[in-house]
Amino acid sequence: MTDVVNFIFGKKREALMKNSIVKTSLVCVAGAVLITVLVWQAITSAGDPDPTAHGISPTAGIIDTGVLVYREGLECIMVLAAVIAGLVRTQKVYWKPIAGGAGIGFLTTLVTWFILVGILALVADTTSENNIQAATGLLAIVVLLIVMNWFFHRIYWTGWISFQNRKKKQLITSIESAEDDKLQTVKSVAYKGLVLLGFASVFREGFEVDIFLQSIRMQVGTANVVLGTAFALVLIAITGYFTFIAHQKLPYKKMLVFTGIMLGFVFEIMVGEQVNEMQLAHWIPTHTFPVNIPAWAGTWFSVFNNWETIIAQVAAAIFVIGSYYAARMEKFKPRKTASPSGTAISADS
Repeated sequence: MTDVVNFIFGKKREALMKNSIVKTSLVCVAGAVLITVLVWQAITSAGDPDPTAHGISPTAGIIDTGVLVYREGLECIMVLAAVIAGLVRTQKVYWKPIAGGAGIGFLTTLVTWFILVGILALVADTTSENNIQAATGLLAIVVLLIVMNWFFHRIYWTGWISFQNRKKKQLITSIESAEDDKLQTVKSVAYKGLVLLGFASVFREGFEVDIFLQSIRMQVGTANVVLGTAFALVLIAITGYFTFIAHQKLPYKKMLVFTGIMLGFVFEIMVGEQVNEMQLAHWIPTHTFPVNIPAWAGTWFSVFNNWETIIAQVAAAIFVIGSYYAARMEKFKPRKTASPSGTAISADS
């Protein structure tokens, strides 16, 4: 018996070691590719960056698009997974309108994209290109400020998902408790409510993505944005498959942290590019400093040799890191409970 147990645990340890080796290898390969790209850029694009030049590279635009779309898609999956938890196997009739609403939300996101493109095309006839890019960039920064605010996300997860779940329970309860003569009317109203839940879960994130991507589209073109979005949708489809069809519990927390770190780099790039666009539109001045920054740093990371972009990127980093630690401090803050006399006391006292 002991030999059998040792054999089983030995196999498990061997499998864990293999998985660890595979993960380490993938990380090393990804790091090597990144270093190769940066070295190649440094060799082919040396020299002083021009603070008045603008526009991230097409490749950087594709990566930025993919990171943001996948991040928002991951949040959609998590919200939908929380809403339909327990319904797929036990109450199939109730998850279908939620899935239908999610599909409508996705289609509405596509329609909203074309509406925003049309609006910007009309505005372009009366406004200079620099002013339009500066304005759309500001909207993109606002979106990223919300997405990268970890304290906001704690409220988002505890508030928004809780609200969705409460609404779902109310709608299902109204169907199950309705009298026979009113059942069809109640079902119709409740199903519409479940459709609205699915719609809101997707379109909430999709609208943010539509606004953000307008800034990148104006810099690198529609084709590159579509390519980055296509890559992200493939990853979203794979994640959705394991979540809703294969019923696998994925490490969502780790995935959120990892994509959050990647989005942090995107945020820094967008802040630097936004300040540069505002300088081109003459919204703010440009004060250079005598430091030789290679051109690839401006192309890939929007790092230029002027004080405005550097200060803005440092401030953005402080904001993101500060909101993360503020959320963690709030998480570990001692809760207060009511004493027998009715006064509030600390849970740690």
